[in-house]
Amino acid sequence: MVFIVFMEKILNYINGGLQEPVCKQFMINTSPATGQIIGQIPDSDAADVALAVQAAAQAFPHWSACGVQERSKILLKLADLVEKNLDALAEAESLDNGKPLKLARTVDIPRAVQNIQFYATAAMHLHDEAYYTEPQAINYTRREPLGVVACISPWNLPLYLFTWKIAPALAAGCTVVAKPSEVTPLTAFLFSKLCIEAGLPAGVLNIVHGLGHKAGQALVENPDVEAISFTGGTQTGKKIAQIVAPRFKKLSLELGGKNPNIVFEDCDFEKAVQGSVLAAFSNQGQICLCGSRLLVQKSIYDKFKQAFLAKAAALKVGNPALSEVQVGAVVSEGHYNKILSCIKLAREEGGKILLGGGPVQLPAPNDKGFFIAPTVIEGLSQECRTNQEEIFGPVVTLMPFETEEEALQYANGTEYGLAATIWTENLKRAHRIAHGIKSGIVWVNCWLLRDLRTPFGGMKQSGVGREGGFEALRFFTEEKNICIKL
Repeated sequence: MVFIVFMEKILNYINGGLQEPVCKQFMINTSPATGQIIGQIPDSDAADVALAVQAAAQAFPHWSACGVQERSKILLKLADLVEKNLDALAEAESLDNGKPLKLARTVDIPRAVQNIQFYATAAMHLHDEAYYTEPQAINYTRREPLGVVACISPWNLPLYLFTWKIAPALAAGCTVVAKPSEVTPLTAFLFSKLCIEAGLPAGVLNIVHGLGHKAGQALVENPDVEAISFTGGTQTGKKIAQIVAPRFKKLSLELGGKNPNIVFEDCDFEKAVQGSVLAAFSNQGQICLCGSRLLVQKSIYDKFKQAFLAKAAALKVGNPALSEVQVGAVVSEGHYNKILSCIKLAREEGGKILLGGGPVQLPAPNDKGFFIAPTVIEGLSQECRTNQEEIFGPVVTLMPFETEEEALQYANGTEYGLAATIWTENLKRAHRIAHGIKSGIVWVNCWLLRDLRTPFGGMKQSGVGREGGFEALRFFTEEKNICIKL
């Protein structure tokens, strides 16, 4: 299949077909690297959600009963089609999101393929348990798919995180109504075309495009939706929890982060510098796992700062389509303005801008794009808003520390607890600090090294529940115990 990704009129995918929203209203889709209109997005509302939920409910009995091997076969075919169309999907992702094309080709789309492949096969290894209750009974458990579930994914890793939700839900036997971000809808739409080509039965997966406060809220509030899996901002997660909790639905929330990147004096210096630059500025800092607070032991602080600044300054900001570009455009004009306002706040709080601190002006055709220079700030207190609030952009703060205790105090000193990175060659120290950090994920001497079998999620206000691995498959099922008296 060859995709046309310029001036694409995006449609909802409901009950196995592509259709316009009930209201016939569309929004503009803009490329962040050029500021140009690249298509239209459905302005869907509760009427479209109702149609999608109805289709999913009708499809559920057959999909849940057809057997894991049949579901696996269809999902593997879908994964093959995504891989076959990798280049076209990567180009669409870069165009829609502003990220470097090279990043989309090597990370985003390959990971989407891996997500689907993993869950297509992992579902066949999800086992039940049986107990012989001596001498009079056998107890056994079984996991049953929940029914219709909602998957709401973010704009920063559009197809990557979209497939990470829908793949385990479908593999477990649920039917899905998914809402991708209205900011980056293109690859989800192209994915719906691949679902049709793969022969996914009508209604098993439905994709409704639209705004969060309209389509998203209608999906969360729909009484026939049995569970919600959401990735996005903490404030939106709180609103979803307020709606869902009184209804006792299953809820998975993967929310924000303000992640510490801790560098000890006994680190492998060059690897720590390179890894810290990667953690700070990958995908323009628009990854919830980015190390936005760089904590460096005082004895090496000045040396590390100079080396870090030199590598950060060498990053190529520019047209995402060029292979040499490492930093593309941020995702939208609204987010661009938010990041710049955060940098302005850092200055007002007494921060010293060591690098960047403002927009990057590029020649045509990127002269109207939303580019921000990699920005490094020091001189701020642990308690200031810049070090407490998620910026979600190419902005990192530098802070010195002296002792392990001080490093832990800083690391744990925010309301978030998603990820942390530790750089040290001392194995005992690595364990001590990793155990002391209140975070769902801790990397030692690496960053973003992921294994699909491992659980993913945060502590504190970084979320509820875990995604990834068998945790996700279990989330989309309900466990039932059956006792048979002999």
